[in-house]
Amino acid sequence: MDLEAGFHQNHVKKESWKTVLVLAYQSLGVVYGDLSTSPLYVYKNTFEEDIQHSETNEEIYGVLSFVFWTLTLVPLLKYVFIVLRADDNGEGGTFALYTLLCRHARVNSLPSCQLADEELIEYKKDGSVGLAQKSNFGSRLKSTLEKHRVLQRFLLVLALIGTCMVIGDGILTPAISVFSAVSGLELSMSKEHHKYVEVPVACIILICLFALQHYGTHRVGFLFAPVVVIWLLCISAIGLYNIIHWDPHVYRALSPYYMYIFLRKTQRGGWMSLGGILLCITGSEAMFADLGHFSQLSIKIAFTSFVYPSLVLAYMGQAAYLSQHHIIESDYRIGFYVSVPEKLRWPVLVIAILAAVVGSQAIITGTFSIIKQCSSLGCFPRVKIVHTSSKIHGQIYIPEINWLLMILCLAVTLGFRDTRRMGNAAGLAVITVMLVTTCLMSLVIVLCWQKSVFLAIGFILFFGTIEALYFTASLIKFLEGAWVPIALSFIFLIVMCIWHYGTLKKYEFDVQNKVSINWLLTLGPGLGIVRVRGIGLVQTELVSGIPAIFSHFVTNLPAFHQVLVFLCIKSVPVPHVRPEERFLVGHIGPREFRLYRCIVRYGYRDVHKDDIEFEKDLVCSIAEFIRSTSGSPTKVKEYLENEDDKMMVVGTCSTHSDGIQMSEEDADNIETAGPSELKEIHSPPTIKPRKRVRFIVPENPKIDSGAREELHELMEAREAGVAYILGNSYVRAKQGSSLIRKLVINYGYEFLRKNSRPPSTYALSVPHASTLEVGMIYHV
Repeated sequence: MDLEAGFHQNHVKKESWKTVLVLAYQSLGVVYGDLSTSPLYVYKNTFEEDIQHSETNEEIYGVLSFVFWTLTLVPLLKYVFIVLRADDNGEGGTFALYTLLCRHARVNSLPSCQLADEELIEYKKDGSVGLAQKSNFGSRLKSTLEKHRVLQRFLLVLALIGTCMVIGDGILTPAISVFSAVSGLELSMSKEHHKYVEVPVACIILICLFALQHYGTHRVGFLFAPVVVIWLLCISAIGLYNIIHWDPHVYRALSPYYMYIFLRKTQRGGWMSLGGILLCITGSEAMFADLGHFSQLSIKIAFTSFVYPSLVLAYMGQAAYLSQHHIIESDYRIGFYVSVPEKLRWPVLVIAILAAVVGSQAIITGTFSIIKQCSSLGCFPRVKIVHTSSKIHGQIYIPEINWLLMILCLAVTLGFRDTRRMGNAAGLAVITVMLVTTCLMSLVIVLCWQKSVFLAIGFILFFGTIEALYFTASLIKFLEGAWVPIALSFIFLIVMCIWHYGTLKKYEFDVQNKVSINWLLTLGPGLGIVRVRGIGLVQTELVSGIPAIFSHFVTNLPAFHQVLVFLCIKSVPVPHVRPEERFLVGHIGPREFRLYRCIVRYGYRDVHKDDIEFEKDLVCSIAEFIRSTSGSPTKVKEYLENEDDKMMVVGTCSTHSDGIQMSEEDADNIETAGPSELKEIHSPPTIKPRKRVRFIVPENPKIDSGAREELHELMEAREAGVAYILGNSYVRAKQGSSLIRKLVINYGYEFLRKNSRPPSTYALSVPHASTLEVGMIYHV
């Protein structure tokens, strides 16, 4: 038996390692495409023309030393060994760090947060609450952040700046990667010809890249990893050849001493060249941002065992070649392709273009992903999100953003037409994201990990100093291209801040003008109005109380459906909400009113269901709520929002197999049901419905007659159909507002609202035939 157990344990271990290695292989195509193409342009952007007049190799060795230690300290030490551990339930990225802090310090900017949300499994703090008492500084920092709204806003703006720079990177990286790959054409044609070929070819490739986004990457994704593997093997083999053939002693440059010699000799020029050296770590943030698609271990294995050694060999090979070719007889000067043997240039050119496309694809997908996160958390206008793959998590396409990225990417390519200014722009975007990550990580170390404040200070001083040095070197080139990410980020930041401000003010208006439950009670059991057949879904952003738009609707049209559900679809600051925790359901007023509140919770990376499946889950969750609250209310886990609203956590149909199940059949295809161990409640015969609905109720526990009658009415209403009552609000600044508020609300927010997706189509696909819109003006 021991041998069998040992064999089984060994088998499971082998399987897990096999899974990790497969993920590590797949991560090469998704995570490391951008980082692996950086050798195409690093040396060309670092050296201008100074190297041609140098008689020694000190500058070349100095640059190689900087490249080596930058690769070692930032991607390897910072990201692989430290930052990757700060995942948000397996998800990574700038916004993941922010949401992690929001849950530990309650600095969340979402206004619709409830205490019930903190009971979500993924919301748990892993016992850090108990540890917080041991860290006096951590508890003081937490209370300070929770007390001061200014600090909370600063934290949000810091996260948004990082997000804006990621979007800027999504514009600049495809431009510089593809343009650098195509620039190899310079070596095979005359100067007069290549300038007319280089830019058009790069633009055609970029247009094709963005035009094919709506097909998704799942169809060609299996090619990504082989392309990057071939590319890394290619550049490492060429690097090894150049080392052996041109300068076997180039390994000496790995000594930090050469960095000192380089800065001492070149002084201000050397400091400015750091903006080009910085490009060797473009794409490092992808290791953290794409963490949700893979695992920490797989990303670490891929980088340390393959990507890192390949890049080091590639840079050493280029340095070895340049050390013996100070004066290059070519207008191309010291780009990547001059170090490639002539017979291999065309094959390498093709592989480089493919690798650049793969790297660009990864950053574009990452841009879509982070915009979805921002939109879910109310920091970006609602956009159409298309899931291009039903099997691969996170494969999304956003049409509006895709075409905007393409236009801006082509504008950068046509406007700059050289890698130097593109590199200056991309470098500033990359290093700003890294600085934001460093700042947020220092807070994570104290608040989430409960480590010593000195460790956090040491982290921010060590990595912050390195990144600040590169940041200043990039910023000094403001007029030479670095202004582009600043301008783009400023525009995106203004858009995000206006949308977030308008959304908060709109929610505050809803809260201040909501109707109390007592207003309903004064109408009596019949509510004083006509009840029509069917289910009415009143979509609202409120998690308690009756929205003002409902009273506005009833005042003008005193009739609504026999079953009325106030539906709130909201995002919570966790990556995913488990299906068994999806719904919060409760009664509004007495049971005989047939009024319910249903709060549907999604994580910022969750996929929203289509309308048919969503409706079924919604009705089933209400039925399960009715059954659970009948007979044994003490077993129900309730969350008291106020004295009138008691909410219960209910999962989707698939999560409560021992609870109520719902089946729907077309009225024309109803078959007689066979005997069953479960009792079935059938709706009474009425006018022929479009579909027949039945609830299958377990034998135990028994339900009372009131609950049985309530289920009957719910079935009848479901058979009659579902109607969506949506609020179409027009936001205006109230009288006496300042000029800035009027500009922000009346023009900025309203422009964004009119040109963004309505809440109904953003949250779920609502059929137009079943929609009733109620207009209302909000004075905020």
